[in-house]
Amino acid sequence: MNSVFKKILFIFFVVFLFLSCSQIKNITFDDVVKVGKKIEKDTAVLKLFSVENDVALGQKLDEEMKRNPKDYPFYIYNQPIQYLQDIVNKIISSPLIKYRNIFKYKVQIIADDNVINAFCTPGGYIYVYTGLIRSLKNEASLAAVLAHEIAHAELRHAKNRMLKAYGVDLIKSIIVGENPDKLKEMAGNFFSGTYLMKNSRDDEYESDEYSFKYLQSTQWYPGAIKYFFDVIKSDVKPDFVERLKDTHPIPQERIENIDKMLKDAGIKNPDEKSLRTMEYKLFVKTMP
Repeated sequence: MNSVFKKILFIFFVVFLFLSCSQIKNITFDDVVKVGKKIEKDTAVLKLFSVENDVALGQKLDEEMKRNPKDYPFYIYNQPIQYLQDIVNKIISSPLIKYRNIFKYKVQIIADDNVINAFCTPGGYIYVYTGLIRSLKNEASLAAVLAHEIAHAELRHAKNRMLKAYGVDLIKSIIVGENPDKLKEMAGNFFSGTYLMKNSRDDEYESDEYSFKYLQSTQWYPGAIKYFFDVIKSDVKPDFVERLKDTHPIPQERIENIDKMLKDAGIKNPDEKSLRTMEYKLFVKTMP
């Protein structure tokens, strides 16, 4: 089935769907045409932005964050950074990773124990707060969070949100060094947790699924992100997790979905080998 025929078939489907409801909502054919054009425009916009542009944008954001140590106090101790980077390197060896030779997949730590969060910008730039590292109970949980953020990069979720918010032309002008004020605004969004950082429910489900799949080819328990959910749901530090709940919504369905994937894959309960609890406690204890 060629692309022209697919497009015609899709338009006929949209027309039928809308006109079938027209008696209730008084939808006209012009309304259908407008919706079709918007879908086509949005799809074209997303295709204009290459994965190499993801990397360039991520690099610009990283540079801007480093110019703002007040909001982004980057951790300076190499050993803990390397500990996380080693985990990332093992995750991206999964055969499901498409952009391992294009995206950076560089992890950095932000020194703020009062923030339990992690995020990833386009191009595989991963940021993890010390508050999250110190709150987790085992290495598998950290691996699951990192795999989740890698999935956001692979699926280009942040890039999609940014393009819809700013448009291709403005984003490309930022990449070539123009519009420094917009770049500053964009970087600030990741600190403040505003709309550019907020993941949709669909994005979160998709990243959970791929995090699970990535970890299946590693030593870690694939369902370990559930322990991360336990941290978010905890009432021990409600102020610390408030922003995390806002940017990474945790409906009960996400937990149930992980349980279903574990059951369908026939994965048994974890053991110390797949959780690495003792090693992780030692790592956290020795962190400066």
